[in-house]
Amino acid sequence: MPTLRLTKRTIEAIVPPSAGQVLYRDADLPGFGLRVGTRSRVFFAEGQVRRRTVRVTLGKFGPLSPEVARKKALRALSEMAEGRDPNAEKKGRQASSMTLQAAFDDFFATRSLADSSRDNYGRTIDVYLRDWAEKPIAEIDRRMVLARHRKIGEANGPVAANGVFRHFRSVYNFVSATHGELPPNPVSILTQARAWNAERRRRSVIPAHGMPKWWRAVHLEDEDVRDFLLVALFTGMRRSEIARLRWENIDLSGRTLTVPMTKNGDPLDLPLSDFLFDLLTDRRTDDPAGEWVFPGDGETGHIVETKRFYARVAKNSGITFTLHDLRRTFVTIAESLDIPHYALKRLLNHRTDGDVTGGYIIMDVERLRRPVSRVAERILELADVQQRYARAA
Repeated sequence: MPTLRLTKRTIEAIVPPSAGQVLYRDADLPGFGLRVGTRSRVFFAEGQVRRRTVRVTLGKFGPLSPEVARKKALRALSEMAEGRDPNAEKKGRQASSMTLQAAFDDFFATRSLADSSRDNYGRTIDVYLRDWAEKPIAEIDRRMVLARHRKIGEANGPVAANGVFRHFRSVYNFVSATHGELPPNPVSILTQARAWNAERRRRSVIPAHGMPKWWRAVHLEDEDVRDFLLVALFTGMRRSEIARLRWENIDLSGRTLTVPMTKNGDPLDLPLSDFLFDLLTDRRTDDPAGEWVFPGDGETGHIVETKRFYARVAKNSGITFTLHDLRRTFVTIAESLDIPHYALKRLLNHRTDGDVTGGYIIMDVERLRRPVSRVAERILELADVQQRYARAA
């Protein structure tokens, strides 16, 4: 690394490299230097902070004279000698001034989120924390978090309150990690004060004895409603994944279905049981040029609102359910058939994080074909229908 006394004359005499950068160290002040690129000359100060090399950019030569740059270098080197990292402190100031809205926007821009997750995070900032949107994120303290969590719980329910501050916690940690260290996450007060709301996990399914009644009620609906609910039951897929299915994601020749983006960010490839193959083949025959498997009239082009389906089917069957109950029903039936643990996790697109053995098992779509067929056969058996008449029954 070349050394010379950094003055206006010596700097102007430096020939820039044809590519890359060359660092010049000042002969008079250790730690003061100049970074020369093909088109730029930038002053820097370099020192040790807790045995780690830290380089601080001081400014460009031209707007900044060597004399002023040397004074700035002395201040930066003095801070480093005291164990302070000027870069980290600058990032911390920038992070502290970032508004909550900007934090969420940056989180969205740099994270790969499933559409459903993005919608949920968006609802947090657009609805529940809207009055905090232009507030610097570092000014949101523990007291505010505790009060808002309680308010949302009373107005919108305990699950909504917990979800909002799980989202806030993730965004706050993201900003602290990527833009500069912030004060401790204020959401920690919910743990310390034991203020997280108790959440009772739903355990409802379509009961085995009620499957024939449910099946008949589903078949009273029009084809779109009927097929939407049957796809949910025979795959265990989430509502948003089914609603956003495109025909380009269906391979009828290979008898597979692909969900490009799921809730955890991973794609999901599923084999089609004979029942689903027949169902989807009929739908494609009825709509050979369509884009969406389940088209809708809204801006998205696909079906969006499905809750009204459940109410009608529940009324006609006497069985109250949600779409997620169909996912639990699929899982429950699969487990009752002793489907292998890792096959079941793959069918549900659950990750095997922390499971060393699971990380070595490659569960391709063909290995899932038999488990999927067994689950489909059992569903039809419980519904007391024969497959060739299943959709018309």
